[in-house]
Amino acid sequence: MKILDRYILTSYLKTFISVFLILMMIFVLQTIWLYIKELAGKDLDIIVIVKFLFYFMPKLIPLVLPLTILLASIMVFGSFAENYEFAAMKSTGISLQRAMSGLSIFIVGLGIVTFFFSNNVIPWAEYNSYNLRRNIAKLKPAMLLAVGQFNEMGDYNIKFDKKHGDRDQFLDNVTIHIKGSNGRTNATVIKAKLGELTSKEDSNVLTLILTDGHYYNDVTAKTFKAREKKPFVKSNFDKKLMNIDLSKLNKVDFDDKSQTDKYNMLDVPGLNKAIDSLVQKSESDYEGFTKNLYQRTGFMRYRAPSKTINKDSVYTGEILDIFDTKTQLQLVDLANKSLISSQQILTTKEKSLRNSQTWLNKHVISLHEKFALGFACIILFFVGAPLGALIRKGGIGLPMVIAILLFLTYHFIGIFSTNSAKSGGFNPILASWFSTLIMLPLGIFLTRRATADRGLFESQGILEPLKKLFGIKIKPQEKDLSTFSTETDEYTTLTTYDNAKLIDIIKNYKHYNYDIKYKNSALEILNERGVTKQQLKFTGEYSDERFDETIRLKNACDEDANLALILYVFFTPLVLVGKILENNHYESIGKGLFISGVVIGVVYLIALSRSFISFSNFKKHVKKEVFANSILYILVGLPLFFIVYIVQKRMLNKDVKEDEIHDPLIQVSKNQN
Repeated sequence: MKILDRYILTSYLKTFISVFLILMMIFVLQTIWLYIKELAGKDLDIIVIVKFLFYFMPKLIPLVLPLTILLASIMVFGSFAENYEFAAMKSTGISLQRAMSGLSIFIVGLGIVTFFFSNNVIPWAEYNSYNLRRNIAKLKPAMLLAVGQFNEMGDYNIKFDKKHGDRDQFLDNVTIHIKGSNGRTNATVIKAKLGELTSKEDSNVLTLILTDGHYYNDVTAKTFKAREKKPFVKSNFDKKLMNIDLSKLNKVDFDDKSQTDKYNMLDVPGLNKAIDSLVQKSESDYEGFTKNLYQRTGFMRYRAPSKTINKDSVYTGEILDIFDTKTQLQLVDLANKSLISSQQILTTKEKSLRNSQTWLNKHVISLHEKFALGFACIILFFVGAPLGALIRKGGIGLPMVIAILLFLTYHFIGIFSTNSAKSGGFNPILASWFSTLIMLPLGIFLTRRATADRGLFESQGILEPLKKLFGIKIKPQEKDLSTFSTETDEYTTLTTYDNAKLIDIIKNYKHYNYDIKYKNSALEILNERGVTKQQLKFTGEYSDERFDETIRLKNACDEDANLALILYVFFTPLVLVGKILENNHYESIGKGLFISGVVIGVVYLIALSRSFISFSNFKKHVKKEVFANSILYILVGLPLFFIVYIVQKRMLNKDVKEDEIHDPLIQVSKNQN
């Protein structure tokens, strides 16, 4: 048993490492593409770029690792089932659980390591990458000015409509905003019809010559009355020279790491401490806010006259009746003003309180995601391993399709739930675990089906009646099993032949223009002599049924594709028309059509999956399986199945013809004719 565990673990590790490296390379390239704008034109040293990628790689693990485990599990266990290794294990009394037990220990260990990785390494990487990106963003290239947008150069914002010249040194319709002393407002505006850049690209001074322009400058007055007049200075110029110093902008310390308090930079103890502080701050903010609202009402200044109500009695009348008329008017006016004021305060405070709650939710989500990632690795293994054993297919074709679809479902559920939780629409703790909890019953379901050695989906119970209903069931052609009577001359002649001659007749009866009765009678005579059809198949002397299997698989593929197309034709219009009617005030009819379309759409997805499996089995039989088939089903099958249907029909007919050409009996018959 140790040898078996070692063999399964070795096979899994080889596939796991290969898939992990490929996916990591893909995601690193995607990261470069995503942040190319931040890196391009900055004249960065190669060490800084390597640091940038090195800090970003650990942050890719929550994406790469679950997908790697899922895909590797499907590929390895699918390959075991495809090569009948599981059948051999079961024949010796080794169940699927026993085959998975050794690998399960490795996966549990990997899940624990993943937790420590997400708790220690990923926050460290986030801390370093965030600060490095912040420092890179401070770099300002001297001559990298984009057309049609404001280019920030310290206190200067430069915009122009067009750049031309042999060195792109001429700028048309230049607008420059210069910040004031407070660093926030644009105190000076310069507009010119033409600008010319005369400095070199690697210079730390941006020299700009402006021609035919206007100069506007806001004047900061000393008194409030003077400021209300908004004084400014305006002037014209024929030519103006501007020198912008960029040396301070490019003096950036890439090792500066002053930002340390983001939620994804903290480990579990740090997050717990931050969450406690945020909860206390939130409670104190709410308490202070309620006290402030109460104090602003001013109702505590008004007390009921002691003469009107006895201390031992209960008053059941109108509250205003206990005051005199003057006080009643004051109270009504105060209530009206307090209501308006409170509404304004609530509107202003609402955004602040919502931001505080969002910040708290982000910390809670980050805390629980560290634990959820390790459990997700374990659960996705128990989804992928039995799924591979059920589909009985290894490689990168069907397993890749299923793994990507499952992972996208897992990933997008997680994104939608966490985004909803950040805005307060969903519980943040449940949001962190939601996608993992969705996958848990799927893993249990698949493990039970694989253990019971049942199919992935018993879709035939649903699809077969539909095929009969729509009349698309293709009846298999009955074989002609007729033989010569033992009393005929042909049969007597065949009995005089030796086994080699009879086998030659079986293989080449069409070449001799013999009837099917010659072949069947020869098989019967050989069977009487102790040479069975199975023995002939085993020795390769009887291969006539290969093309029959090709036709059977083609018919099965045609049936499933036809059913999927019919369901697609029903489901698409129902969903679209239902939504249109629902949006045009026909809610009852529209909702009914939409729900009907969704139900048919679910059956369509089952038929689509069945069609893909049938098509994959056919391509495997004719030894023409290609990865492009999987991509075709993923990208086109769901939205536009009729395109897949047309392409699939052409491929099926072409492959059947090619397989017919390679069939030796049919080819000999055609050559003879």
